[in-house]
Amino acid sequence: MPYISLYRKYRSQTFDDVIGQDHVVRTIRNAIRAGRIGQGYLFCGSRGTGKTTVARLIAKALNCMSGDGPTPDPCGKCEACVSIAEGNAVDVVEMDAASNRGVDDVDALRDGVKYPPMRLRYKVYIIDEAHQLSSQAKDAFLKTLEEPPPHAVFILATTESGKIPVTIRS
Repeated sequence: MPYISLYRKYRSQTFDDVIGQDHVVRTIRNAIRAGRIGQGYLFCGSRGTGKTTVARLIAKALNCMSGDGPTPDPCGKCEACVSIAEGNAVDVVEMDAASNRGVDDVDALRDGVKYPPMRLRYKVYIIDEAHQLSSQAKDAFLKTLEEPPPHAVFILATTESGKIPVTIRS
């Protein structure tokens, strides 16, 4: 049996499971309920606060197939929810900016953004440790972030928000 780290094994699978981030979860759920889905989100906080977990839950909420559109309460049972939970949803891209921090990595991301989702409603790009992107990569990413296609949602997670340029934070 392959080793699975504790935080992945016991990662929250629903918004109700998230502990200590009630204000964030409430805000996201209300926005989804009202149909106000942002093209970009920036999650800041220390390690272990649930930034990537909430990002994956947003991906589930936007793509859950149990209803006609995004839902604040994803079912966790449909093909979309299961594939996102297992980490093999082709339209949910997780990029670790600590390892993939160059312009070439961002260019590959930008090339993929222009294509619509293959199986889900939205393409969700989760960029973990976003502050570690190189300055040139941040500049290259800015244009895509400013004018994203309607099917793309970007979620940046960082432990050091001060290293994210103001143009991206705004």
